[in-house]
Order: sequence, then C-alpha cells, then structure tokens
Amino acid sequence: MPADAIDRSVITQSTKTIHNPDEPRHFMRLKPAGKRIRILREGRELAVSDRALRLLEVGKDVYDPVLYIPPEDVRADLLVRDKRTFCPLKGHASYFDLAAADGRAPVPEIAWSYRDTLPFAREIDGLVAFYGDKVTIEESPSGS
Repeated sequence: MPADAIDRSVITQSTKTIHNPDEPRHFMRLKPAGKRIRILREGRELAVSDRALRLLEVGKDVYDPVLYIPPEDVRADLLVRDKRTFCPLKGHASYFDLAAADGRAPVPEIAWSYRDTLPFAREIDGLVAFYGDKVTIEESPSGS
C-alpha cells in the first residue's frame, strides 16, 4: 500500500457523523445545542437563540466546537466581507464584519456562514457562526 494511501479497514465511522468522502478521518457531528445561546461583544447583544446547532469537527486537528445560529436570531447588523473559503465537508463560507455602533470602527471578520452547502451539510445552510475569540458566548437552560 502506498505511504499516502488510506487503509479504510482501520477507520471506525459513526453513523451519526458526516465524513469527508475524500478523507474519512475528516468528519463532523451536528446536534442541537439544547440551551439558550447569547452572543455578546463588549456587552452588546449580537444574537439570542434557543435553536442553535453545535458542530463538532475533527480534521487536521480536533477543532473547538462551533455554535450555528439561525439568521432570524441574530440581532446585530453584519456586513458581508469580500472573502470566501471552501470546506470539503460544508462548502463555501462567506464572512461578516460587525457594523459600527456608537461611532466605533466595525469589528472585522466576526462571523461566517455557509450558503449553498454541500448536500450532507444542509442543516447549517444559512446559519451564522461567530468567532469565539471575538465574542462572549453564554449558555443557559433553554427558555430562560
């Protein structure tokens, strides 16, 4: 077997995960957060949702979990950036700046969203995720 070949017989795949068809060791799992999620930036409430999805992903590393929020639950003005990237599990991502508030400068690249996702990632199509190092994320029991 060539050194860069994948021995698929030693890879365990969960039926609840979504695997990259070209690299089965790259996978993700989506599940409801099951909590009320608040996204804040310096005390400014950007989003509140009881419908967030938590994405867990393993690729070149084990990535931090990401919360995806329905756009209807985002209260902040987000400005589309001229940037796109591609993920082989999710599709093309678009990025957003946070519009200025109280005369401040916009916060660059605070969030992203996948539009026209790949078929196996449709659950996150159009949902918005915020960079955890640029916002405060609060989780509390749903409905509180």
